[in-house]
Amino acid sequence: MPKLTIVAFDGTRFDLDVDQGSTVMENAVRNSVPGIEAECGGACACATCHVYVDEEWTEKVGQPEAMEEDMLDFAFDVRPTSRLSCQIRMKAVYDGLVVHVPERQA
Repeated sequence: MPKLTIVAFDGTRFDLDVDQGSTVMENAVRNSVPGIEAECGGACACATCHVYVDEEWTEKVGQPEAMEEDMLDFAFDVRPTSRLSCQIRMKAVYDGLVVHVPERQA
């Protein structure tokens, strides 16, 4: 079971044991992480699950696909490490992944 850490904007850490194949967004919603709204339920049709991948993990997690990049245009304070958490599906190589929630969602 991979470990995932989601750091809320106020600095609160959510250290989670997650199922492989689940998304970062699904785990954030299940654990009531503040700041992850997930209005579209994971369909990559909004930008309300925007997170910043910790710089240590950006290369391993990779860049967004074209559709995700288009949705990130609607996100608040997009950075080079921005991703939509609904598009990061947990797998063994992501064990220990850390993401940060922005100040607000778009």
